Amino acid sequence: MMPAEIDLTPLFAPRSVAILGASPRPSPGRYIIETLQNFGFEGGIYPVNPNYEDVADTPCYDALSSLPEAPDVVAFCVSPTRALDAFRTLPDIGARAAVIFGGGFGEAGDEGQAIQSEIVSLCQEAGIALCGPNCMGVISPHARSATYLQGGRNREQLAGNVGLISQSGSICISMLSDVSRFGFSLVASTGNEAVVSTAAVLEYMVDNTETEIIATFTETIGEPERYLAALDRAADAGKPVVVLKVGKTERTREAITTHTGGMAGDERVFSEMLRAHRAIEVSEFDELIEVLAAFQGSSIPSGPRMSVVTSSGGAAELMLDIGGASGWALPPLPTDDFEAARDFIGDFAGDGNPLDAWGNGNFRENMPYALDLVGKTANTDAVVLCYDNNDEAPLGRVEDYLARVDMLAAADQASPKPHYQLTLRPGLRIGEQTRRLRENRIPQLFGVRQGLGAIHRLANWATEQPAERPPNRQVADDLSISERTTVNEFDSKRLMAALGLCTTRERTVADRGEAVAAATAMGYPVVLKALSDEIPHKSDHGLVLVGLENADDVEAGWDMLQARIAALNPSAANVEILLQEMVSGGIETFAGVAHHPGFGHVLAFGLGGIDLEVRQDFALRKLPLRDGDAERMIEEIDGAARLDAFRGQPAADKQSLAAVLYAVSDLIHSAGDQIRELDLNPIKVMPAGDGCVIVDALILPQPTEGAD
Repeated sequence: MMPAEIDLTPLFAPRSVAILGASPRPSPGRYIIETLQNFGFEGGIYPVNPNYEDVADTPCYDALSSLPEAPDVVAFCVSPTRALDAFRTLPDIGARAAVIFGGGFGEAGDEGQAIQSEIVSLCQEAGIALCGPNCMGVISPHARSATYLQGGRNREQLAGNVGLISQSGSICISMLSDVSRFGFSLVASTGNEAVVSTAAVLEYMVDNTETEIIATFTETIGEPERYLAALDRAADAGKPVVVLKVGKTERTREAITTHTGGMAGDERVFSEMLRAHRAIEVSEFDELIEVLAAFQGSSIPSGPRMSVVTSSGGAAELMLDIGGASGWALPPLPTDDFEAARDFIGDFAGDGNPLDAWGNGNFRENMPYALDLVGKTANTDAVVLCYDNNDEAPLGRVEDYLARVDMLAAADQASPKPHYQLTLRPGLRIGEQTRRLRENRIPQLFGVRQGLGAIHRLANWATEQPAERPPNRQVADDLSISERTTVNEFDSKRLMAALGLCTTRERTVADRGEAVAAATAMGYPVVLKALSDEIPHKSDHGLVLVGLENADDVEAGWDMLQARIAALNPSAANVEILLQEMVSGGIETFAGVAHHPGFGHVLAFGLGGIDLEVRQDFALRKLPLRDGDAERMIEEIDGAARLDAFRGQPAADKQSLAAVLYAVSDLIHSAGDQIRELDLNPIKVMPAGDGCVIVDALILPQPTEGAD
């Protein structure tokens, strides 16, 4: 039997709700009933408990089968065993969704896993949308419904435009405890995600008209391909998805053959997936909150440049230090605007951004002037007014702080650029000021790092529209590698050469005399290497000899390799010897591809040598590359300056290096189903105009179906 399609509408916008295990004592069942009553839910509310006649002034039923209508959603406030017994009746009574709050299921050993497994099967067969187990439940303020563990009092206060998906119930509790700056369209505490996953809820929220921003607190991604597709749908719909991912550990424990597969762990790969699919990643909880708050403005910055108005030279210096370390754009005031500001405000320190508007002390005139000036400045995309205040502050006048709201609102109305109010540190606010700012759709942000960082993320999300790049190379459909465990250096480089890339001059040699003759013809110095699919990492076994200067060196090197090969594997008759030119000069870099289940192929690039082995300084991109990706990868590694001209060293051929990265992308696009991992290491980048040379290469094919 094919699994039934699962519709989330009965879960998020039910027409009737049954509460199994409802009780008149303070308990989840009672809280759900009272929340539905407080929210003005217009559908049927059906407590189910044979021990009571009513709960919260609502008639109680002795069993789910006794209900007067099929409930859209059933909230389970009972133990796992009782939940399973009742769950078996859901298909018969026509229930279409369920929420299981309690734990003791898939996260709790064999017995719990068995119960959860049967419940999942029932859901799949009957098309039941299950939220949980081990969750807080669901809230839909605009639909006036909730199947959520905490009691809800004020639906209007709760309602807003943020859709929240959290695998952690405590994160939901924390976020819902403060709705002063933004509210929620939908809330899903997904828990174990036995049936309804983060990806499924993402899909629903993209189509939900009340949801404009989506926030996710994510521990694991159970359906990675569906998840990435949902991120794409959200981006295409203009709905930002803000992701806080915790527990970034490896999803796979399989042996890794190439360098790239070992380095590109799940944490960095997941971050690159988010970037490639236009989500906004944050690393801390306060950053998540500030990004959601920043999106509450009437518009989004058209670029990354921010101008800050403050009343403190010290605050200006602090913001410059933090902004400089974070890479934010705080451009100086243009010369004409700088001179005009100094004439009106008086002397101030710095270059005018942040602009210290205290000046001559006439703050009520200086502040509106400064806001108007930076709001019209050509090199600014967003205006920020920074000052601190608090309801419990023993100094200062609340009226003065509220007057600044009026100044900021007037400046916002007079300028096409979005305006923000910022405090130097989190947690400072005057309640009335927050309310007035929200009425004027001016986001209030807390903390320099968090607040300015949120604006920076908004601008990047709005302006970074990836340009697709059609591949311009096609390789043969069948690379004849599927039966090989690895593809040795010689064969891998022949494939690179077929892509138009430059590789080392080299040839296989059959005996000592042929090796000497080939080396003499090629020109010294040369390199001797063992060549075998079964020995992917030759250097680890002493099977690479470099800098052979003459025939005697080659003969001695031949004998040494033969002895080491015999010691490693006396029966290894399939090991050949490769004689190769020794490439001098240039800067060592590497490029590698690894395939991650569900996420696809990822390209890593960085400097070679110690930078690779010790510092692991590399950039990542999801394949295929988009226009400009290769160039940006080259520039964003920490050691990028090594590729520039300095101290008499010429600049490296970065254009040729970018061409190598694009060629790798084209190869994977054309034959990626046959290639699991690929390493080009090292790639010698020669001076500008002289190109790149691939010195070593390794391909790890995708295992054939059924292979060990």
